[in-house]
Amino acid sequence: MKLYTKPGACSTACHISLHWSGAAFGVQVLTAEEMKAPAYLAINPAGAVPALEDGDFVLTQNAAIVGYIADLNPAAGLAGDGSPRQRAEANRWLAFCNADVHPAFHPLFGPARFIGDESQFDALKAAARLRLRGLYERAERELEGREWIAGFRSYADPYLYITLGWASKTGVDLSGFDNLVAFVQRMEADAGVQAALKAEGLA
Repeated sequence: MKLYTKPGACSTACHISLHWSGAAFGVQVLTAEEMKAPAYLAINPAGAVPALEDGDFVLTQNAAIVGYIADLNPAAGLAGDGSPRQRAEANRWLAFCNADVHPAFHPLFGPARFIGDESQFDALKAAARLRLRGLYERAERELEGREWIAGFRSYADPYLYITLGWASKTGVDLSGFDNLVAFVQRMEADAGVQAALKAEGLA
């Protein structure tokens, strides 16, 4: 398998999941320019990361990729213990990261996509930060008394971790969220996380 990723993007969550899975894989770290180049567009016409090549099979979309990795490597337990309930819990929090938290950052990353009046950008960003704090408040409550967002280490944890890095860089107020701080510390002490960050030039 080969993963195409961009440093610090949501694809880094796939990169961490691959390390956690124990699978053999290669990785190609792309720049924004390389993502739009013909060579990569032939792999993923959307010009986005992640993309995963497994022989002649090419898979895109973060949530699909981490599920595929988990299914190929069930002993790693990234979707739980094999029971429908644990897989549902892992998917619940993966969906939280993918469908709720990640899109809430879009006004911070590209306000012009939402409003043409530049004088309103700051207000739009402030609203986005407020919404994100509310979302992270939910994760903070869920982490009370537990180490991992689903109650066990799953493919949702790397995605949550990556978004918390975005929050730190974009001024989202996470003050008072001690459980999230401890979660980030656990992630950053993890060998698989460290390996992925080092490979992407983030360590």
